[in-house]
Amino acid sequence: MPTIFSRIVAGEIPADIVYQDELVTAFRDINPKAPTHILIVPNREIPSAADLTEADEQVAGRMLIVARKIAEAEGIADDGYRLIINCKEHGGQEVDHLHLHLLGGRPLGPMLLTR
Repeated sequence: MPTIFSRIVAGEIPADIVYQDELVTAFRDINPKAPTHILIVPNREIPSAADLTEADEQVAGRMLIVARKIAEAEGIADDGYRLIINCKEHGGQEVDHLHLHLLGGRPLGPMLLTR
């Protein structure tokens, strides 16, 4: 069964798509955690970062380059932004389709809260 992200890539579910090419698609998160919160996903389903192989180098690299380009287009590149990839349950991954969060537009604070 396709993931929600695969369905967005295929155009079956509406989304605010900000970038799409033959390898990746980027769209605004429907529950943003910052003024800019964009998800960048491979067009082909890869369950998590733990499932990447050497054959996925081009798509993994494209995700990072697209993040930089979008940050520039969104006007957050100069002040800085955060890129997050959650991996599996303990890493907080909620959808089993690799995705890169691009967040910015305000100071984001510490990366992790200490307990």
